[in-house]
Amino acid sequence: MKMIVAPLLRIFFRPWMEGEENIPDEGPAILASNHLSFSDSFFLPALLKRRVTFIAKAEYFTTPGLKGRLTAAFFKGVGQLPVDRSGARGAGEAAIRSGIAVIERGEVFGVYPEGTRSPDGKLYRGKVGGLARVALATGAPVIPVAMINTEKVQPPGQVVPNFGIRPGIRIGRPLDFSRYQGMENDRFILRSVTDEVMYEIMRLSGQEYVDIYATAAKRQITEDKKRADAERKAVQKAEAAEQKAAQKAEKAEKEAQQEAEKAAAEAAAAEAAGGTAAGTAGGTEKQDDSGEK
Repeated sequence: MKMIVAPLLRIFFRPWMEGEENIPDEGPAILASNHLSFSDSFFLPALLKRRVTFIAKAEYFTTPGLKGRLTAAFFKGVGQLPVDRSGARGAGEAAIRSGIAVIERGEVFGVYPEGTRSPDGKLYRGKVGGLARVALATGAPVIPVAMINTEKVQPPGQVVPNFGIRPGIRIGRPLDFSRYQGMENDRFILRSVTDEVMYEIMRLSGQEYVDIYATAAKRQITEDKKRADAERKAVQKAEAAEQKAAQKAEKAEKEAQQEAEKAAAEAAAAEAAGGTAAGTAGGTEKQDDSGEK
């Protein structure tokens, strides 16, 4: 599958890569990458020479339909491991055990320290867990990776990718955390290791760094969107009510004007009728006077 997908990606997107020499030709290593788009999971494992094993959501392997089957086939072909994330803690432990197993086989383990895709192209705080614990438990070097422009190739929520945009992969120098080996249960050390890796990813990617978790940012963005939608609907409702009131007032004014015009017309008709009657009476009186003479 990789031999099919990689040439297609090169033909249609012409991706560029810098620093692949920083990935050892053999031996264990951990790739820690930012996560901008669903397409990251295709470009990164497909374009690197060495096989990279990522932990993937179990849904990617069970989604029905043609797209689901193709995605599952690709992920299986490049060695991605499905993990059920319905129980967060259990999923985290399963991912760590899987990562350690990959490293112990002398292979390359890939991880997205943010834990989820960036909702807006910014780089968010790395989660303490899989990355640092696997690194400290195994002593494997951590290689920071920056995905470039993949969020433009396939923005969040978009199924069909955009062509004509060249994505890139920038790979940094390996980070050695062997000095902390065996300290994978010290949360302060885990945070220090994670932050150091995130700093290198930020430097490579040029992204704006936000010191909150991406999951929290997604919730905030969703809440802001809901609030904005509610405010927009309230404004639309108020404008509709105002427009309705204006139309009602305009109608009442028009009706009043019509009534006034009708009354004026009736008055004019009555006045005209009164004038005619007076003229007739005057004529009759003159005739009477003439008869007397």
